[in-house]
Amino acid sequence: MPPEYPMLEVGWLHSGLPRAFSMDKSRCGRERARRFRERCRKGEFDSPTCAQEPEFVQANLIGIPKDYAFDFLRFALTNSRACPLLDIVSGRESPSIAAGADLSTDLPLYRVFRHGTFVEETKDASRFVENNLIFFLVGCSFTWEHMLHEKVGVRHIEEAKNVPMFNTNIPNEHIGEFGGNLVVTMRPCKPENLKYCIDTTSEYPGAHGGPVHSGNPSAIGIDDLEKPDYGDRVTIHDGEVPVFWPCGVTLLEASTSCKSLPLAITHSPGHMFITDIFVDELRGG
Repeated sequence: MPPEYPMLEVGWLHSGLPRAFSMDKSRCGRERARRFRERCRKGEFDSPTCAQEPEFVQANLIGIPKDYAFDFLRFALTNSRACPLLDIVSGRESPSIAAGADLSTDLPLYRVFRHGTFVEETKDASRFVENNLIFFLVGCSFTWEHMLHEKVGVRHIEEAKNVPMFNTNIPNEHIGEFGGNLVVTMRPCKPENLKYCIDTTSEYPGAHGGPVHSGNPSAIGIDDLEKPDYGDRVTIHDGEVPVFWPCGVTLLEASTSCKSLPLAITHSPGHMFITDIFVDELRGG
């Protein structure tokens, strides 16, 4: 049996945001995040965003028609470990957590789905955006990776790769037509560093918090660590333990499980949205 997964623990949420969340609008330096988004908008950056702009919180993205938005909101709040909400944005408006941003152009790479089927990958999703779309921005583990990398190393950063992501056998709490299973990221860790990784990441529930599992991957339905479902394979050295964190690609899996959904615009896995939120502003909860 897979380990218990606390998908229903939403006590730290308030309107989808961690209670400790706050942005000091007078704080200097946020223009660096804006400049990065401008690079994406111009098509100058289309790579994974791990190790990019480490001062700022990164976010997963999904946009769906408003007729489906309430059920999706309930899905995100119920499955809050995988889907810690940072912002909800209507149509072509700019998010409150990224001044002046355009969610259809300011990510490095997007995926587009219709009725649960992949349509295309693109650097500019603006032609797909309709006025009735609602966008959800969800916290990402890239937010805290630099802290692990500085102390214990993060393998996909060392190898200049995208993080490996895996589908699991852990079912999401289904809401309406949205279901699917949890997706996780994997980072190898020396046993003596495991406590540091758990303690550090657990301080950021708005970026998935601590790991959901470590050790035997088959316990959560992963057959082969050499074959990630998303992202890239990384080296696992002898004696290292694979550690698994909830992943926002769970949103993509949930949307493809809804076959009546006429349109979904998501980030391409590993190609995240850079917000104006400083990482320390998201800490706690």
